[in-house]
Amino acid sequence: MTTTAVVPNDVLRAVRIGLRLSQDDFAKALRRAGAELGEPNEASKRLVQRWESGTSKTPRGVYARALERVTGRPVEALGFALPVPTARVHADGKGGHDMETGTTGVASASVGAQPTAQTGEETFSGVWLSRYEFFSSSRGDSYEGKHYAVIVQHGNRLTVQSLPGASSNPDSPLTLDLTVDRNVVTGTWVEQTAADGYYNGARYHGAIQLLVEPTGRRMAGKWVGFGKDFDVNTGPWELRLVDRSTSKATLEKYSQPPE
Repeated sequence: MTTTAVVPNDVLRAVRIGLRLSQDDFAKALRRAGAELGEPNEASKRLVQRWESGTSKTPRGVYARALERVTGRPVEALGFALPVPTARVHADGKGGHDMETGTTGVASASVGAQPTAQTGEETFSGVWLSRYEFFSSSRGDSYEGKHYAVIVQHGNRLTVQSLPGASSNPDSPLTLDLTVDRNVVTGTWVEQTAADGYYNGARYHGAIQLLVEPTGRRMAGKWVGFGKDFDVNTGPWELRLVDRSTSKATLEKYSQPPE
């Protein structure tokens, strides 16, 4: 008799932690979202626990839509056992990702559903240090942003979520949705700045493409995004592995600003 191993849903847990919600508060938010959508649900702390433990692998439609409303992510990017969408090449030959996330309209390289990257490591899951550089035209200087972020891999999809309090800029959560094609990683990024910070709560987003080193412990490449005057900006971005674990204790350990 063959038994199926229960795999914890670390993606959902990381997203919930990134929203700074307890399991009980997350369930309450789902119930509120259901009411707002006109689809009341009975989300409970126990249900959230079942999802995160992997005991329940697929949410019913009423919960899937509430999950998308609360997290701002498509349900297939929340670690559930659902079909993984693939990127398509349009009839005009231009690559475009159908990733159902907030994108910039910047076309990035088209990546199909390929096997997991063949590097020296089995998976990219773990805690990574994210570092990017950008030029601030209003301040006339270059700056860098750092985050500790958890990566969880499902097939050729990588979900990246910064940990709470783990940003060099206070209250600046970062998310990335990435697709792996051998040693090339392509996708989108979104960063929400602090409401009381220099950028007054502005939400920035764009595209990103990285190359994976043979060790599988570092990715480096470029980001692209729009500036306030509709100009296209770009700069370097790097991800370095700091811990293979995605346990609760590890996530709590790195929930602090990078040095």
